Amino acid sequence: MDFETYETICVHSDGGGDEKSGAVVTPIYQTSIFKFPSAEEGSKRFLTGKGYIYTRLKNPTIEQLEKTLAKLEKGEMALATSTGMAAVTTLYFSLLNKGEHIIGTDCMYAPSRIIMEKEFSRFGVEYSFIDTSDVKLLKKSVRKNTKLIFIETPANPTLKITDIKKCAEIAHSNGTYLADDNTFSSPILQNPLEFGADIVLHSLTKYINGHSDALGGVLVFKDKNLGEKVKKVLLNLGGTMDPHQAWLILRGVKTLSLRVLKAQENAKKIAQFLEKHKAVEKVFYPGLNSFPQKAKAKKQMKGPGCMISFILKGGYSAGVKLLNNLKVPALAVSLGGIESLIQHPASMTHSGLTPKQREEAGISDGLVRLSVGCEDLKDILNDLEEGLKLCL
Repeated sequence: MDFETYETICVHSDGGGDEKSGAVVTPIYQTSIFKFPSAEEGSKRFLTGKGYIYTRLKNPTIEQLEKTLAKLEKGEMALATSTGMAAVTTLYFSLLNKGEHIIGTDCMYAPSRIIMEKEFSRFGVEYSFIDTSDVKLLKKSVRKNTKLIFIETPANPTLKITDIKKCAEIAHSNGTYLADDNTFSSPILQNPLEFGADIVLHSLTKYINGHSDALGGVLVFKDKNLGEKVKKVLLNLGGTMDPHQAWLILRGVKTLSLRVLKAQENAKKIAQFLEKHKAVEKVFYPGLNSFPQKAKAKKQMKGPGCMISFILKGGYSAGVKLLNNLKVPALAVSLGGIESLIQHPASMTHSGLTPKQREEAGISDGLVRLSVGCEDLKDILNDLEEGLKLCL
């Protein structure tokens, strides 16, 4: 696959389909095992790791997805996982030992933080969750035993921007890896490896699949040697992907650029509308002039994206009223689907954090997160207008 533009990479994500049968679409190799032509060949595959043995180890459908995602993120290697959290836990298990330290973005996807605070800490892993957009604070937070800096930019759900290049410089000057959860942007709008990150993580469930019908995660590596190290851990942990999952996500990749760019155009207009509405106290969107980190976002992103967060003046009760009276956005906690999705972080995705932790991360009770989809813009705006009237 020698294409360089993301539009063409997406459309031809099947890598030419199946040459043997002539199928345009990559087949689903829905098998758990592969037959060896001889005992000698079976032995050879186990010794060399080449060829197919068992789907947990390698499968043609999953391989094609991994090749496509590595290409889109400009990496040397990718590992597909069963869920986004399987990618997170594989990352933690691979790079962190007892007594070592991780720095993470304070308002990152809540389970990525909670599993560290509640589970990995039991085995002696130390952690600090801070505002990684503050470079001085990040420098102060690095310890001798820091082995991983794990950022999320734009962050969930505040859309706060962390400078990837500066984080990479800090990480590498201290012999530390930098990983970036790039789920909110997708590879269409941001490529962290180009700015110095060592690892890029995605929940494939979101933009890359885009149809709210499959789970998945991926880790993409700048260095193949690091990827091979993590691969050994993944295969032993067993958080690998299923062939049918991979096929569904490959299908989603074909329209990834079309969906993201269409939803982004909608989001730009919706953010402007929300900013002017009397029921809205504040809007967080990297494309608005009022967004304090707009210049920083523009430096590393190809567009402001499709995610909007906004605070309602009426607080918690206004958020509940709005969400219960909308018809176009689905009331659901995911994001990145072709349909618009809306949720209330304080009572949903970030309810596992304490009120103090949410406050420190900038997640107020009146904050609403909107994942803008590909519906007709007028329909979304009219629906929001009707819902917001009830919040005045």
